Amino acid sequence: MKIEKRENGREITLMLEGRLDTATAPQLEAEINAVLEGAEMMILDFEKLEYLSSAGLRVLLSTHKAFMKKDGGKMVIRHVNEIINEVFEVTGFLDILNIE
Repeated sequence: MKIEKRENGREITLMLEGRLDTATAPQLEAEINAVLEGAEMMILDFEKLEYLSSAGLRVLLSTHKAFMKKDGGKMVIRHVNEIINEVFEVTGFLDILNIE
């Protein structure tokens, strides 16, 4: 998986390309943990994400919880394709995560 990072003050955008699965979830988790402390807003751009496994869902849920604990913190997921949206729908994550 390829991760491109853009920072705009305390807003961090991570653009994911490829597969978010058991092999790549630790990579995303490390990238998020590196910026978590200083970020108020996390935007995850899934435009080029092809696959999402339960390991990826775990990282998303833990990141969402971490931002919810921050005063004014927010995590948003953008550009979700049909395949990823179906995963969110089946797992109930549509009701948990902020998806635009």
